[in-house]
Amino acid sequence: MKEGLRQDRAGSVFKALRSLLPVLVILALIAAVPLFSPSNRFLSLAISAGINVIALYGLSVLFGQTGILSMGHAALVGVGAYAAAILARDFGVGFWAALPAAALASAVFAMIVGIPSLRVGGHHFVIMTFAFGQLLAIVLTNGGDYTGAATGLDLAGPVTLFGADMSDLTRYYLMVVAFVTSAAVASWAIINSSYGRTLRAIRENEKLAASLGINVGRHKIGAFVVSGIFAGISGVLLAYFLGHISPSQFSSFPSIYLALMVMIGGARLIEGPLAGGILVAFLPEVLNLDPVQSRIVYGVCLIAVIMLLPDGLIGGIVRALRAAFSGKPKQETQQRGAAEAQR
Repeated sequence: MKEGLRQDRAGSVFKALRSLLPVLVILALIAAVPLFSPSNRFLSLAISAGINVIALYGLSVLFGQTGILSMGHAALVGVGAYAAAILARDFGVGFWAALPAAALASAVFAMIVGIPSLRVGGHHFVIMTFAFGQLLAIVLTNGGDYTGAATGLDLAGPVTLFGADMSDLTRYYLMVVAFVTSAAVASWAIINSSYGRTLRAIRENEKLAASLGINVGRHKIGAFVVSGIFAGISGVLLAYFLGHISPSQFSSFPSIYLALMVMIGGARLIEGPLAGGILVAFLPEVLNLDPVQSRIVYGVCLIAVIMLLPDGLIGGIVRALRAAFSGKPKQETQQRGAAEAQR
């Protein structure tokens, strides 16, 4: 019996590792992009997409695993960005020391926001997080010289690693890819841990989870804190990449774009945040769209995903491939695809 349990456990571990392999392969291909001498514009877009993907992996833990959609996630990114800028300006703290400090600041802010917000659920929670995002933008705008007011703060400190200047666009790109890889692995580890299974139990049936002795409130706040850590790291990378930050970058409307990305890509699969971040970043460039046209296309994509691909783009592709190669009835294939997305 013990041998059977050991084999089942080994099979589960192998299956979990197999789910991570496609993401690692894709990221390895993305890391090889500089070999083809891309333009600076392409690298800049790719860096911006990668920074968003890091935040999206945190949002996928909150939304995909716990079932909580936050419309204030950009505010957590902003806390990390402003923490890095203020630490550099007032205390001379560099990039690598600012990373853990900013991640901690965003996590604490997430906990402060989460404790009152998670007392409500559904659309009430969405409205409250939206309001917190707007409130942070107002505070930053009226923060005077300390926050740079409406004009924001400059951040021009160097980023070095083992003596190498990482401010070079290609090196910064590779560094962001490394952070995206770390975020994907961390998200995968959370999804396949006992903690991840607990979060999914809360997502599927909160009352049943509570009746089994799960502290639902504490785990929800914990998921919010975890998403804050990802957002804080994303904020530091964004601040040092742009060299300037302002309150408008972290209001509730950028949060809507983050939610759009994770919903289009698929929040429950490890490939989803990566696909959503890349698609939303590069779609206007590929189709040569202006900002207004981009918003229209994003809205159409979101409606299409909600109506036709509830598991996101990646979940829909997986389901279509199963239907094409399994030869089984369509209804059974859809049920298996939905079950795989829930796991």
